[in-house]
Amino acid sequence: MSPKISEISDSEEEEFYESLEYADEPNTVLKETQLKEVSSEDPTVVAENSTHAIPKTVASVEASEINIIPPTPLTEEEIEERVQEVESYKAVGNQLFGSGEYESAVEKYNQALEICPKEKPSLLALLHGNIAACYIKLERLEDAVSACDSALALEPTYVKALVRRAQANEKIGKYLALSSALEDYKKLLDIAPNYRRECERALVRLPPRIEEQQEIEKAEMLEKVKDLGNRFLGMFGLSTDNFQMQKDPSTGNYSMQFKLRNYAQVSKPKRPLNGKYQPAEVEKGWYEWWEKQGYFSPTHRHSRAGEQKITTVLTPPPNVTGNLHIGHALTFSVQDSLVRWRRMCGEAVSWIPGTDHAGIGTQSVVEKQLMKQHKLTRHDLGRDKFISEVWKWKELHGNKIIEQMRKMGSSLDWKNEFFTMDAPRTEAVTNAFIQFFKDGLLYRDTRIVNWCCHLETAISDIEVDYETVQGQTFLTLPGREDKVEVGVLHKLAYKVVDPVGDIEELVVATTRIETILGDCALAIHPEDPRYKTLHGKFVLHPVLNQKIPIICDPELVDPDFGTGVVKVTPGHDPNDYACGRRHNLPLTSIMDKTGTFNELCGVRKYQNKDRYIVRNEIVEDLISSGAYRGKDVNHEMRISRCSRSGDIIEPMVQPQWFLNCQEMAKTAIKNMDNGSMNITPGHHKPDWYRWLENIQDWCVSRQLWWGHRIPAYRLIFNDPEIRKVIQGSASSNELWFVAESKEKAVEQVSDFLNQHKISNQTDYSLEQDDDVLDTWFSSALLPLSALGWDGKSKSLENYPTAFIETGFDILFFWVARMAMLSTYFSGSPPFKDIYLHAMIRDSQGRKMSKSLGNVIDPLHVINGISLNELRQALHSGNLASEEIKRSESVMEKEFPDGIPACGTDALRFSLVSYTQQTRQINMDISNVTSALHFGNKLWNLCRFSFGRFDTLREYVPPISDSLAVPSITKLEEQPLVNKYILSRLADTVRKTHSAMSEYQLHQATDSIRRFVVNDLCDVYLEFSKPTLYGKSTIEEQRSATLILTTCLDTSLRLLHPFMPFVTEELWQNLIAHTNPESSTQPESLMVTEFPAPEKFGAFYDEQVESEMQIILSLIHASRSLRQTQHVSISQELPFSVWTDQPDLLGPLRRYSSELQNFVKATSLEIVHGQEAEIPSDVAVSTISPNLKVFVPVSALKSVGSNSKVQGEIDRIKRKMAKITKEIEDLEDKINKPEYEVRVPERVKLSNSKRLAMFKEQLTSFQTNLGLLEK
Repeated sequence: MSPKISEISDSEEEEFYESLEYADEPNTVLKETQLKEVSSEDPTVVAENSTHAIPKTVASVEASEINIIPPTPLTEEEIEERVQEVESYKAVGNQLFGSGEYESAVEKYNQALEICPKEKPSLLALLHGNIAACYIKLERLEDAVSACDSALALEPTYVKALVRRAQANEKIGKYLALSSALEDYKKLLDIAPNYRRECERALVRLPPRIEEQQEIEKAEMLEKVKDLGNRFLGMFGLSTDNFQMQKDPSTGNYSMQFKLRNYAQVSKPKRPLNGKYQPAEVEKGWYEWWEKQGYFSPTHRHSRAGEQKITTVLTPPPNVTGNLHIGHALTFSVQDSLVRWRRMCGEAVSWIPGTDHAGIGTQSVVEKQLMKQHKLTRHDLGRDKFISEVWKWKELHGNKIIEQMRKMGSSLDWKNEFFTMDAPRTEAVTNAFIQFFKDGLLYRDTRIVNWCCHLETAISDIEVDYETVQGQTFLTLPGREDKVEVGVLHKLAYKVVDPVGDIEELVVATTRIETILGDCALAIHPEDPRYKTLHGKFVLHPVLNQKIPIICDPELVDPDFGTGVVKVTPGHDPNDYACGRRHNLPLTSIMDKTGTFNELCGVRKYQNKDRYIVRNEIVEDLISSGAYRGKDVNHEMRISRCSRSGDIIEPMVQPQWFLNCQEMAKTAIKNMDNGSMNITPGHHKPDWYRWLENIQDWCVSRQLWWGHRIPAYRLIFNDPEIRKVIQGSASSNELWFVAESKEKAVEQVSDFLNQHKISNQTDYSLEQDDDVLDTWFSSALLPLSALGWDGKSKSLENYPTAFIETGFDILFFWVARMAMLSTYFSGSPPFKDIYLHAMIRDSQGRKMSKSLGNVIDPLHVINGISLNELRQALHSGNLASEEIKRSESVMEKEFPDGIPACGTDALRFSLVSYTQQTRQINMDISNVTSALHFGNKLWNLCRFSFGRFDTLREYVPPISDSLAVPSITKLEEQPLVNKYILSRLADTVRKTHSAMSEYQLHQATDSIRRFVVNDLCDVYLEFSKPTLYGKSTIEEQRSATLILTTCLDTSLRLLHPFMPFVTEELWQNLIAHTNPESSTQPESLMVTEFPAPEKFGAFYDEQVESEMQIILSLIHASRSLRQTQHVSISQELPFSVWTDQPDLLGPLRRYSSELQNFVKATSLEIVHGQEAEIPSDVAVSTISPNLKVFVPVSALKSVGSNSKVQGEIDRIKRKMAKITKEIEDLEDKINKPEYEVRVPERVKLSNSKRLAMFKEQLTSFQTNLGLLEK
C-alpha cells in the first residue's frame, strides 16, 4: 500500500488508520457484535483538478434512475431483488473507491441507499460506513462523522464506523469533536480487541489535547466579544487591545489586566506542525514578529539592496471613517504581493501607509452621531467646537482600519505612516494652493456644480451615484417624511408672443417642473423647419407672465426628440448653463443652499418653501391657468444622488474655487504617449485620453467644515465709497488674498492699500473663506507629500514612486490628478507604472450593497461567520424593515451555511487570482474555500516531506537565505520523473517571475498552484514514494531528497508574496527538518532570495515534459480500461501499447519498465504498426488515434469476478431495454403526421437532442456489453 501524505509514520498507527481507507466489501455481514469486513486495495491518492497528474479513473457505469420504495411491505422475493440491485450499485461504488473516485463512489452508495430495503439494517449501516470512508478520503470530516452517526444508529456496535468517527473527530480537532473521539475509543476498547493498543494510546493522547483545545476555543470566544468590548471602552479612548485576559489557576476564571502595546515582548512563533491546517493558528504571531524585526523597513539589516535608492510605493489611503471592505482587501492583497516580491528580489522597499481624512464622509458620520446622541447640529456647536469633536472621533476610531490592514498581512513601513490632515501634509497642501494661485492657475468663479442640499455642499462627480427608475417612483430622501415623486415627465405650454402662422404655443416637457421659475429662454434647433418662423421671437412665461426669448442652439436641442423645444434654465442644469454662456443669458439661482426657494424665484407665494413642495404647487397652478398639458408616468429617468446622504443632487450656480488643468492635462497625455507612464491593463488607456483631452477646470472647494480650510481671505471695506472706487461696484465684496496665515494676508492687504494710495487706517475686515478643499486635492499631492515634500522644495530623495495600484474607477479622480499635480510641482511623473484592478461584484455580477444583503466583509471570510450572525448584523444596521427582509432572503441563498473561516492567506490568494477578470470581479466564496484547500494541500505535502526528511536525514541539504539550486550530476541519466519535475520547476519559476514583472499576478498564482498540486503532489510524489521509503539505491534516495527539498524551498518562496503566513510557518519547519543544529539558520522567509529564472534555466526540457505526458496518458488509459472491465488495480495484467507513430517508439521503449510498474502489468509489449494489426479479442482504451492500450479479453476474464461480470451484464441489459423503450416512444411521437405542424420548435429541438442522447447511450452500452460477453 502506498503511504499517504497525511499518514502517521508509526507502523502500528499505520495499521490502525489503514482500516479507515477501505470501502467495505459487498459480502460484509454482521457476526456477533462486530461486522466482518473485507477490504479492497488502497487506491493511489490523486488530487483534484489535475492536468499533469496520474489521472483518476472515470466510471463508465451509468447512474441508474432513482427508485422510490413503495409504501407497502415488500415480499421476500422483492427484498432479495432489491438487495441484488443494491449489491450491484455497491460493487461499482467499491470499484470507484479503489480507483480514487471518491465523489463518484459516494453517488453510487447513495443510489444504493435509496433502494435498500429497511428490512436490511446491516446493509444500510454498511453503505453509510462506506460513504464515511469516502468522506474521510475527501477530507470532508464533518460529513464523515454524520455518515458514521447514521451507520451507528442502525448498528451501534459497527466497529469500523466507530473507528472512522473517532479518527474523523480527532482530525477535526475541535473540543467537542475530540471529546466525542475519546468516548468512541473507550467504547472500542470494550468491543474491538484488535484495536486495543491504539485505543489505549488514544486514551493517553487525547485528554491533554482536549484540555488545550478547550483553552483555544475559550480564547476564540473572547475574540468574538472584543468588538462589544471596544464599543464600551471606546467611550474612554481605549480598546480591548489595552487589556490582557489572565486566568486564575485556582478558579479557572479570567480577569482583565491593563497592558500597553509592547513589541519587546514579541517573540518568534515556534510551534510543531499540527496534523490539520488551521489558518487561525498558523497566522498568529508572525505579523508582530516581522514588524519587530524591522523587515517592513527598507533599511532592515537583512536587506540585500546595498546602497541603492529606496523603492517607494504609495498605498491608496482608505477613509479614516471606514472599515476594511472587500475592495480594500483586494488592493492590499495585490500591493503586498508586489511589495514582498520586490523585497525578495533585493529591492529596498518602503510601502508607505496612510489614511484619508475623507472630508464629507467623516463630517457626515460625526454629524449623525451628534444628532443621535445629543440632538445637536454642527451649527449648534459652531465651527471650532465641531472640528474638535471630529478630531476626537478620529482619534477614537481612526485606528480600526489600521488594525485591519495589519490583519491582511500588509507589510507596510509603519514608521512613515501619514494622515492627510497631519501637519506635514497640511503644510504641503497649503503651499501648493498658494503656488497655483500665484501662477494664475487657481481662481474663483461662479459656475454650476453638483449640490447636495442636505449636506449643503458641492460634491465631486465621483461622489454622485446614479439610479435609473423605469417610471413613476416615490423615493425616501433624508430629512423629509413624505416620499418624493420621480420618473414623471410633465408637459406645459408657453404662449408665443405675436405669433406668425399656425404656431401659437410651444409645448415643452420636464422632469423638474419646479425649475421653470428659473427659465431664461426656450431653445429650438436652427434647422428645424417647424419653427423657422419663430427665430428671434419670444414666448410668455406661464407662471411669471414675463417675455423670454426663443433662441437657436444646435448643441442643446435634438429636433427629433419630443417636440423639439427645450426650456433653458442656466442656473439649475449643466447643459443649460453651457447654453446660457453661449448666448449670454442671465444666471438666476432660484434656490438657496438648502433647496429652499428664494426671492429670485419671482413669485412671493413660493418663497421660503422646499423645492418639492413648490413642485406640487406649480403643477396645481399650471392646471388652474390652463398651461398644463398632462404628464407621462412611464418615463425612464436617471436620478443623480449624493453618495453620502442619499439626497437628490440639485445643480446650482455657486461661487467656487477652480483649478485650470488644461496644460497639466496635456503634460499627462504627453507622458503617456512617450512611455514615461504606462497603464496595465492597456484597455484603460482610452479612458485616460478621453478624460484628459476633454478636461474641465476642477472645482476644488467644498462647503464643509472638516478638511483643509482654503487659505484665502476676503477683504471687505466697510466704507461703501472706497468699495465703489476700488471694486467698481457698490455691491461687490470679492477681493481675495491667498496666504498661509491671516498675518501673511494682512501684509498683502497692506501692500495692496499702499498701491492704491489708501490709508492703512481704513476700516476693513479680513475673513478667511469658510470652505475647505476637495479631499482629492490633498490626495493628488500624496506622491510628494507622503515623502516629506512641504510644498516648496523641488527635489525629493525617493521620488518618484515605483508604481501605483488601485481600482480603475478612480483612474481620473485620483491617478490622473496625481499625475497632473505631482508632475507640475516636481517636473517628472510620480510613477511609471499604473496598475488597475477591476471592481468587485457578487457571484451573480451585482453591485454589493447592504440593502441587497450580498456584501462580503473580508473579516467574515477570514474569521468565519454563521448565517444567524449575518442576520443579526443586518438587524443592527440602519436598513428599513422591508430591506432587511429582502436582504435576508438574498443572504440565505448566497450563504446558506454562513461563511467558513478561510484565513487571510486564502482570501489574499483568491483575490489575487481574480485579477484576470479585468472589467468586473464576480466574487464567489467557493473560490476562497478552494484557496483554503490549496493551503491544506500544501500543508499535507510538507508534513509528508518532513517525515521523510527525518528518516533520510543524511541526504537532506541545508536551507539558506540564498536559494541553492540542486547540483545534479549526470542530469541526463536521472529518472524521467526527476528530470520532469525539475523542468516543471524551472518553467514555473520563469512564468512566475515574468508574470510579476508584467503585473499579471493571476498568471503567477495559477502557475504556482499548478506546479504544487499537479506536478509536485500528483506526479512526483506518487512516482517517488518507493524511493523516498528506501526501496532504491542510496544515490537515488539522495537525488530524490535533494530534488524534493529544492521543490519545497522554491515553492514556498514563490508563494510567499501571496500567502505569507502559511509559507513562513512551513518554511520555518522546513529549516528545522533540514538544518536543525545549524547556528546560522536564516531568520525569515520574508527576507530570503526570490527564485531567479536564470538559476533554473538549465533544467527546462520541453522534450522531457512531452515524454512524461505520454507516460501519464498511458497510465490513465490503463486505469480507465480496468474500470470498464471491473478489474482491481491490485490484479496484474499483460498490457500492450500500440502506436503507428515512429517518433513515439523512443520514449515508449525508453520508459517501458517504469510504465510497466505503474500500470501493474505482468508484461508490457510495445507494438508498432497498422491499426488493423491490433487483435480482435482485446479490450482497448484509446488515448489518441495514434496511441492505444489493450489487454487480451482472456486475461481480463481470468482475473475478473464472474459474479460481478454477470451482474454488470444483467444491469446493462436492463438499462438497454429501458433506453430502447424510450427511443421507440420518442420516435413514435416524432413520426406522427401532425408533429411537424403542431409541436413548437423548441420542443422539437429538445426531442431531437433527447433522441440523439438515448441513441448514443445505447451504442455505448452495446459496446460495453460486447466486451463483457466475450
